[in-house]
Amino acid sequence: MRNRIRSNSSQSKYPFLEPALEGSFIRVRLQPRSSRDKVDGISGNSLKIRLTAPPVEGEANEALLKFLSSLTGTRKSAFSIKSGHKSREKLVFAEGMDISSLERIFSAHI
Repeated sequence: MRNRIRSNSSQSKYPFLEPALEGSFIRVRLQPRSSRDKVDGISGNSLKIRLTAPPVEGEANEALLKFLSSLTGTRKSAFSIKSGHKSREKLVFAEGMDISSLERIFSAHI
């Protein structure tokens, strides 16, 4: 995978963000079946996100991509889950989004 190669851009102040070629990686700890959709802080090296969607037939994964899209104001297709499809710990690739813009977005929600 071409986007797994790390770029030479600066490291993030957040442990859940990682630079990559043509975008950034976001490590997410997903909590499905929550009372509402929200960013719930940092859990270890992951961004903790709570979603109302159940973890059934990929519903929570789809809801995660939609949530990140609405949070960042970017098209949903810019986000893809690279690992952790059946796990709460996920690695999401944000195509075309650099670390500094993601830091600004997430700092308002953490």
